[in-house]
Amino acid sequence: MTASRKSNIILGIDPGTDITGYGLVGANESSPTLVEAGIIRCGKGNLEDKLISLSKELKVIVSEFKPSRMAVEELYAHYKHPRTSIIMAHARGVILLAAAQAGIDVYSYPSTEIKKTITGNGRASKEKVRAMITHILNMETEPRYLDISDALAVALTDFRHSE
Repeated sequence: MTASRKSNIILGIDPGTDITGYGLVGANESSPTLVEAGIIRCGKGNLEDKLISLSKELKVIVSEFKPSRMAVEELYAHYKHPRTSIIMAHARGVILLAAAQAGIDVYSYPSTEIKKTITGNGRASKEKVRAMITHILNMETEPRYLDISDALAVALTDFRHSE
């Protein structure tokens, strides 16, 4: 692939300030393929240091794999835990900034739509999503972290919506 040619890879992100899941899915054919998946550990310490770590790691992933699109799970705000949503918004902001700086289009999906796309049930458990991701991508073993399967689910949702 030449440097000027865009890849056909979707980068799915499951935002977090402690752990952010990422999954890269090849979208060159009618069925998606697993390219890479993992977690970004944002480290310990204050929020600012975690966000810097997240930004640096995302830049490495984007630079290495050169995704053509990014898909991110939308924030979910629960009235009992508004602080969690605010903290997550910081991580999501860093993720969106990284995409903008790299010139990557971003698509957002609510968790219920992701679950429905992957399992047929918008209220499916994270474990059910992980099992379906393993099946869809013909993986030998399930992803160790739910953050990884959630990120792959976001990427696969975008793949299905962009067909």
